[in-house]
Amino acid sequence: MSSFGSNLVLRLDPGDNAFKDRVNELSGENVDLCFQCGGCSSGCPMTQDMDYLPSKVIRMTQIGLSEVLESKTIWTCSTCFNCEVRCPRGIDVANVMEALRQLVLRKKHDEVSLDDLSAEELRELPQIAIVSNQRKLTS
Repeated sequence: MSSFGSNLVLRLDPGDNAFKDRVNELSGENVDLCFQCGGCSSGCPMTQDMDYLPSKVIRMTQIGLSEVLESKTIWTCSTCFNCEVRCPRGIDVANVMEALRQLVLRKKHDEVSLDDLSAEELRELPQIAIVSNQRKLTS
């Protein structure tokens, strides 16, 4: 995670926005609105326990660095909403953190194909288990 620093030269492909677009979709926020004022980071009570400041997490998301998913920060966020109150652009950083956590959690679950289950297994499974499993496939 320390690779995101001042000595790193980034070459961005403007056509490759899949990661950022997915975060925007899950969070309901537009991270491109952030102009890096640092208000979210200055108001965050948890920064002493974070590896990246909230503004850096937003910036990493803006430029499509999925390495942000390995960050301790997304799990440290207490969802206190100080960041949203301080943001002059109205970005709910807590929603972005939650979207990043969801991306991590969704990657760690095995997908089950209904085609692999027998007719008996399908009859015995609670419907909610089938629905829940299929929702994971839509992430």
